[in-house]
Amino acid sequence: MPSPMRANLFALRAMLALLMALLLPAAFGAVPNQRAEPAYAEEQTMLQVEGDARAREPGLASSQSGRVHIDRHFLGQYGASEGNVIVQRGGNTWRTLRNGPIASIAGTLLIVVPLLIVLFYNTIGPAREVPASGRKLQRFSKWDRQIHWATAISFILLAVSGLIITFGKKVLLPWMGHGFFSGVAYISKYVHNFIGPLFVLCSILMFITFLRRNFFNRNDWQWVKQGGGLVSHKHVPAGYFNAGEKTWFWLGVTLLGLVMSITGLVLNFVNFGQTRYILQMANYFHLAGAAFYIVAAMGHSYIGTWGTPGAYEAMRHGTVDENWAKAHHSLWYDEVKSGAAPAAAPADAPRTPPPAPRPGPAH
Repeated sequence: MPSPMRANLFALRAMLALLMALLLPAAFGAVPNQRAEPAYAEEQTMLQVEGDARAREPGLASSQSGRVHIDRHFLGQYGASEGNVIVQRGGNTWRTLRNGPIASIAGTLLIVVPLLIVLFYNTIGPAREVPASGRKLQRFSKWDRQIHWATAISFILLAVSGLIITFGKKVLLPWMGHGFFSGVAYISKYVHNFIGPLFVLCSILMFITFLRRNFFNRNDWQWVKQGGGLVSHKHVPAGYFNAGEKTWFWLGVTLLGLVMSITGLVLNFVNFGQTRYILQMANYFHLAGAAFYIVAAMGHSYIGTWGTPGAYEAMRHGTVDENWAKAHHSLWYDEVKSGAAPAAAPADAPRTPPPAPRPGPAH
């Protein structure tokens, strides 16, 4: 094996080992599920009494049971404000699931996916670069880019603050100390609470802005069958958006965006009659949706930057080179050239100064 390749492989292994050492604690958010115990002595006593009772308890449909939800999460008489619920068993179940399997699975995904992206980049490599023609095509308007970056920035703030809230005690607290970490956690909580509604608004505007360009058609199936050329590096014909970008729009921006928005609003605004059971279920879906949204965004970010040279320019400046458009979105390029789609952007072409007026005849 040539020495440069061996050096690259050694550097890759060292980087992966370092990432694993730094991020592995995040995969185990707290108490493992099998070691969880009832949170309070009162709950232990109630569970013991219930287990030793010979008389059959009233059924869940009975008003005498005092339990409203079918999972029997409530002990004691349920009230409108839940103020007279002495022990809510679901709180301990939520703690166990959130800090156990949910945190472990989410943390594992957040470690494995970046490593797979790095491995893919170093083995398969990015798409082939296309020689520039020097002629530009308008791809995204100013509004397209503004709403995209507003959504992206608010999402990043939510992702970072959410990760601190979820894994901070396990990952950051040991080396930050309680005093400094309490400040970080406090700021993260309020960043998450205030940026959340902004992200909901941006997601709605983004859905409206890009909807008409993301409907699937028969050409997308050809792109899917060839895997988008990610491995073969073949430029598969595609329209304005390819099938991968459309899948991200519908499953990521739309579906996961709905899950995150609805559950986030339920958790953020708690004065609208939500019970603790509803808040716990919303938190389950919020954590799971966030994990999938973050890892999907990692793939989207990779393909939109290092994975596809020239793609970042489109969302950064709004224009792409003609040869890039012809290679990566040939069907859209043909529409532009035939006049069926907006033509080239004259604003990006260098402006030629008007010719200087010729002096008139001498008098």
